[in-house]
Amino acid sequence: MAAFDRIYSGIPEMDTALDSIRLGDNVVFRVSDLSEFKLFVDPYIEQAKKDKRNIIYFRFATHEPLVEDCPEVKTMHIPLSHRFETFTVEIHNAIEKEGKDAFYVFDCLSELQIAWATDLMMGNFFRVTCPFLFILDTVAFFPIIRGKHSFHAINKILNTTQLFLDVYSDSRNVYVRPEKVWNRDSETMFLPHIYKKEENTFRPILDGVQSSRFYQLLDNFQRPGEDQYIDFWDRFFNYAKMQYDNHMNLDDSCDIMCKVMMTRDEKMRQMVKKHFRPEDYFNVRSHMIGTGLVGGKACGMLLARAIIRNMSPEINEVLEPHDSFFIGSDIYYTYIVDNEFWELRVRQRTEEEYFSLAEEFSDKLKQGVFSEELRTRFRHILEYYGQDPFIVRSSSILEDGFGNAFAGKYESVFCANRGTLEERLLEFENAIRTVYASTMSLSALDYRKRRGLEKRDEQMALLVQRVSGSYYGPYYMPCAAGVGYSYSPYKFLAGIDPKAGMLRLVMGLGTSAVDRTMGSYPRLVSLDMPEATSSVTVAEKHQFSQRAVEAMDVGEHALARLELRNIESKLPKYLINTLLEHDYEVEDSLKERGIYRDVRFISCKGLVKKKEIMSRMQQLMQLIQAEYEHPVDIEFTMNLSESGEYSINLLQCRPLQVFKDTAEVEIPKGVSEDKIILESVGASMGLSRSVPIDLIVYVDPKAYYNMPYADKPGIASVIGKINWTFRDKGRHMMLMVPGRIGTSSPELGVPTTFADISEFEAVCEMEEKEAGYNPELSYGSHIFQDLVEADILYTAVFANEKTIKFAPDKLFGCENTVETLTGAEGVSDIVKVFDLSGAECTLFYDLEENHLLLTTRT
Repeated sequence: MAAFDRIYSGIPEMDTALDSIRLGDNVVFRVSDLSEFKLFVDPYIEQAKKDKRNIIYFRFATHEPLVEDCPEVKTMHIPLSHRFETFTVEIHNAIEKEGKDAFYVFDCLSELQIAWATDLMMGNFFRVTCPFLFILDTVAFFPIIRGKHSFHAINKILNTTQLFLDVYSDSRNVYVRPEKVWNRDSETMFLPHIYKKEENTFRPILDGVQSSRFYQLLDNFQRPGEDQYIDFWDRFFNYAKMQYDNHMNLDDSCDIMCKVMMTRDEKMRQMVKKHFRPEDYFNVRSHMIGTGLVGGKACGMLLARAIIRNMSPEINEVLEPHDSFFIGSDIYYTYIVDNEFWELRVRQRTEEEYFSLAEEFSDKLKQGVFSEELRTRFRHILEYYGQDPFIVRSSSILEDGFGNAFAGKYESVFCANRGTLEERLLEFENAIRTVYASTMSLSALDYRKRRGLEKRDEQMALLVQRVSGSYYGPYYMPCAAGVGYSYSPYKFLAGIDPKAGMLRLVMGLGTSAVDRTMGSYPRLVSLDMPEATSSVTVAEKHQFSQRAVEAMDVGEHALARLELRNIESKLPKYLINTLLEHDYEVEDSLKERGIYRDVRFISCKGLVKKKEIMSRMQQLMQLIQAEYEHPVDIEFTMNLSESGEYSINLLQCRPLQVFKDTAEVEIPKGVSEDKIILESVGASMGLSRSVPIDLIVYVDPKAYYNMPYADKPGIASVIGKINWTFRDKGRHMMLMVPGRIGTSSPELGVPTTFADISEFEAVCEMEEKEAGYNPELSYGSHIFQDLVEADILYTAVFANEKTIKFAPDKLFGCENTVETLTGAEGVSDIVKVFDLSGAECTLFYDLEENHLLLTTRT
């Protein structure tokens, strides 16, 4: 049949009055009771049976069935849960399978708001389902219950459907007033009609008496003006607040608030319910834009703060109060739906296009627009923060939970928040778009797929946090920042107690504490020996110190990476004494040449000497760990005053991914020198193992150094191609690269992402003194988290006693297949791919002794 062809509804006079229902029509009936809907769906089904239609009934609600079981009707049971995307895509796939000219009945849409706790998502469901039905030339009947939904939700349905019919009834009559009949018109079409089922009549009201009775009935169903604009979500929270204000029992309401706003993780939910007070939920809601969950990162931060407040008033006294805002997870889907990206989203979820559509979808997410209503709410956040900088952080539903850290997989974007209101709004909106687009990064997609999460709803909520800090000339930053572990799974200093916890501490913003950039080395602090360091001489301390400070440059409206000399003169004396250290050896050398000046480097020496601060950082993490019954890692900032006062800002908290070493590996003894490719002690990180290595990818340090700087990222792409070529092929691969893996600075090493190295069994960083490449075991960085979660062994080749032997030349007799594998030309002198399938190459690693051995038979 052709699109827009007339069909029979089973009520002939209704067909005449509405100029017929047509193929492609979605028909929405707003009713007071589902018995009213049955008056229209029963004849529709009977007529469809007579006309030999393909009839499908979508059954997902708890109410009584709307269509009786019969051979002519396919009843499809679709589980209704909190997972909007899963539910919507399952219905989409069923519709696609049935094809053209099908006739549908849906359960009551009003029940969707119970599962999703908001009218917004019910409207979104209709917005994406209705057009899909339309293009397939189907006919679909939908009921919704009057008085249950906000004007905005109904308007979204009204603007999308082809027919919208209001049904009212009293003891005498059933009234129908068409609100919308798309592409059809007549003088009486939009008048109220009386439907008499027994007589099978459907006629317009033309006389005054009947009209008066209809409007009297209509008046009984009117809601207060303000109530018409309130979403189901807001009505619930208003009711809960009324309970609270009247000192009523809130246990059930708190359970619901926790479930619909905080977390779906059962373990996290139990902790939130234990430590949250009713006012905590209301405070989150008052700082929230939209509906849905606040996401894992926001939930972890809020829970950790509640634990500290409840368990340690002394530490809570020095915690900087948070003034964060939350953009609910439902806004992410609404953004996709409103910008008509949903079809692309559905395609990207499929196995065939999961990776291939990612870039296109990411580009779309960067180009969408926000509704004026949302933009107004965004302006309110900007007005609150004034012109202080803030950061827009990912807070996806699955992020920062037990077993899924998503460390560094999604973007966080700093906003300088300077200029006119419209300039600041554009910056804010672009930051949101950037975080949304990062859901389609290859690293994020690969991470989800490897952990079996690719079919799970991964809505992106957002955490908006004011940047904590002070102004130093044109620069804005905290005194110090970093990450902390309540338990240190790897010993980075001899004699430390892993249970004491550790900090990865930097001056300024904490970006360089989690990323490997700029040749910087954060200070590693074991909290049982805060002042201890692996460096022996001042020269070593200086060499392996933090070289760059990250701060907001409010003049340039951007995040700046500053050399110490650019900001040192702007620091007050007390901060210089706290964060910097003199290099007296260099100063003395300069004096001998008649040059008198201070030479300082960042060491945070004065800060780690502050016993109270270090002790409280340890106590803070131990308290949270005790409640989590699991090690945790946190992100924090610190601010200090000249008087000695200090504050700690707890920005993030999540379960720390720690795996117990259960393998017992004995390193072979007496292996002849000519069979050893690499042997080291104290230079590795990971769990014990004994595995065959059948392929080694080797990046030549000197050849890489001599490459044009602009071409160096291309080597990361070559490694990525190799990684993806062997994805899920069961190969055991090892990667050897100069300097740091996963750095964003090509001068420090190869700038790979985790998606480029995810298939490797082990990665090895090689020191090359002439080229200036230095490995770094970046405990606490995002790449560290990636390696731990993926069980990838990390090792390094140093030009010191840690490396007993390194003989890469033993590999050079093997064929280099890089260009055959990748199609990349002119890289065979830089990247070498050695197939060792027949060489009986084996990697041994003993965690307890931190002893690594890579051997080959030939």
